[in-house]
Amino acid sequence: MLYGSPKENGKPMKKALIALASLSLVAGAALAQNANDLNPKAGHHATNPVADHDNNGNNGDNGNNGNGNDPTNWATPGGSGNLINHGGGVMNGGKVVCIFWGSIPSSYSSNMQSFRSSSSGIIAHVGMLSQYGVSESSMVGTHADVFDPTPPSSTRVTDAMVQAEVARTVGFNPASTNTIYEVFIPSGYYSYDGGSTSCGGPNLQYCAYHSSGDGTHLATNVKYSIEPWPSCSGCAVSGWTTNQNANHFMIHETREALTDPYGTSWYDAVGYEADDKCAWQGLFLSAGFGFQPEYSNSTRTCVQ
Repeated sequence: MLYGSPKENGKPMKKALIALASLSLVAGAALAQNANDLNPKAGHHATNPVADHDNNGNNGDNGNNGNGNDPTNWATPGGSGNLINHGGGVMNGGKVVCIFWGSIPSSYSSNMQSFRSSSSGIIAHVGMLSQYGVSESSMVGTHADVFDPTPPSSTRVTDAMVQAEVARTVGFNPASTNTIYEVFIPSGYYSYDGGSTSCGGPNLQYCAYHSSGDGTHLATNVKYSIEPWPSCSGCAVSGWTTNQNANHFMIHETREALTDPYGTSWYDAVGYEADDKCAWQGLFLSAGFGFQPEYSNSTRTCVQ
């Protein structure tokens, strides 16, 4: 996973992609951060699908069904060396507001809310972020979670549409900019960004991403993520439920938004953000939720 230095509207283009489990794919176009065919927009940080590199149908999980507690399932962190503080600031004490857009089962939305709010959810696995200047006691935002019954206008949900939905439901420049507004879309819809798509789309290149407003559809200091429905094997762990796979991407994007909200803060020498360095490694279940580990500079390993 490499960062290039092309420009888009005068801004450096950076899109952090979770490392694919297949080294053959890692060497290919999916990890060329400056490749025009991905056409990344400035500030995007995405979660790449995993490949079944061991051909056992377990999407690179070595048949452990997400049992990250087995140390043999933990590989060497990706990227190059420790994370570097590039000075762009972090979201200390940041919050999460969920935006459920369209017809989403209550069992799914309530699980995502619980994952955000419960003491055994995201908050239980963010302690390592203190070394990056982020301390959390509660992830619950001051704005109420949003349940928008009107679905996206097309099954292809563009980045502009996601930003517009955040602006429409919580405001173009909402009261709290120390909040990640996480947009969940229903089964049957997919995220589209610069020719790349999430599950359900014709060109699967990522599972989820976080970003900040472009100034046209949403104020530039507003952070958001798109959380597509994990409907394909490339964005799923064998044996995990839909909710647990969605948990996995929610914690990945949330922690990266906290430590690198604008793509100008914590990432390593080749552009990997903290969760990217441990992507698809040591995945584990705890309290019924799905997790991935986070990279720790202090131990130079992936930690829970």
